[in-house]
Amino acid sequence: MNSRYHRQEILPQIGVGGQQQIGSARVLVIGCGALGTVMAELLARAGVGHLRIVDRDIVEWTNLQRQVLFTENDAKNGLPKAVAAAERLREINSEIVIEPLVTDVDAGNVEPVLSLGSQSPRMPIRGLSAADENSFAAFPDLILDGTDNVETRYLINDAAVKHSIPWVYAAAVGMEGRVMGVIPGRTPCLRCVFPNPPAASELATCDTTGVLGVASAAIASLAVVEGLKLILGQTPSHLLAADVWAGRFSQIDLKENRVPDCLCCGERKFEFLERPATSDSAKLCGRNAVQVRGNDVVDLGMLAKRLTPDVVVQHTPYMLRAMLREPAGVILSVFPDGRVIVTGTTDIGRARSIVARFVGA
Repeated sequence: MNSRYHRQEILPQIGVGGQQQIGSARVLVIGCGALGTVMAELLARAGVGHLRIVDRDIVEWTNLQRQVLFTENDAKNGLPKAVAAAERLREINSEIVIEPLVTDVDAGNVEPVLSLGSQSPRMPIRGLSAADENSFAAFPDLILDGTDNVETRYLINDAAVKHSIPWVYAAAVGMEGRVMGVIPGRTPCLRCVFPNPPAASELATCDTTGVLGVASAAIASLAVVEGLKLILGQTPSHLLAADVWAGRFSQIDLKENRVPDCLCCGERKFEFLERPATSDSAKLCGRNAVQVRGNDVVDLGMLAKRLTPDVVVQHTPYMLRAMLREPAGVILSVFPDGRVIVTGTTDIGRARSIVARFVGA
């Protein structure tokens, strides 16, 4: 009887041996939006043995246009994206290990996210219990970038280079996107090619430009191809760029682009990794929402009891969702790590005031 991966195993580029390599791989997908959902689904269907999905956000109606793992019920219930994705993927492939982690990756926790279960010293992640920590595998064999902001991509680059973890950079907005595989120590890293992140004002975003779901899916698919090639031991040599509307694809040869004195992979100065974890608030891309970061963990059970008389509360092990009567139309999504997503405003000052009033963060 043919295995579920038979059509993949008969490909000369993969074969039975290659499928075994894929099946033993540990892959971390950071970000589970337009890029990350496609990446995670393709990896699960390809048979990656251990898939860890990290995302900070909850499912919203505007996600459904392009974030392929989510349903209307997920949006109605405000499920964390990582949790909703893991539930769907377990229905797609029950033979692999799928681990969701609901957290915002930053300089303060990116290394613990990578090192859970490894032989390195244990560093706790905000909002994660010891039992949850023990369920995670060691350092991943591969990281895929499903994020929507430049700062996190440079942070991933720092962490991947420091710990010698191959990773795939991917970005999509409008009709276009880019993909690049990185093997620390052997190929150019992100800072070799783009030494400094562009200013926020220089970047198109999904808020200002929009994004075509097909463009995100195409870029995510190309990123998974690069990821599978890395798992199978191939060395990447190009940055791929695509404009799906124009039907234009191009490759930029990076063989000579490794910079000996690159701050990251040459001098091993991990500027983004060594920055103090921020407690700043931020508007969320494409959302009528603001994320407010607290400095302390939150006891969701105690908060639910305190809010219940005056607020409609939904309480799950992953988060607490409070639908406020006043101010009307505002929803607070409170996570154990102290983060609060305030839906119903893009005014950071107003969002912080609401959080201080109801959560006390």
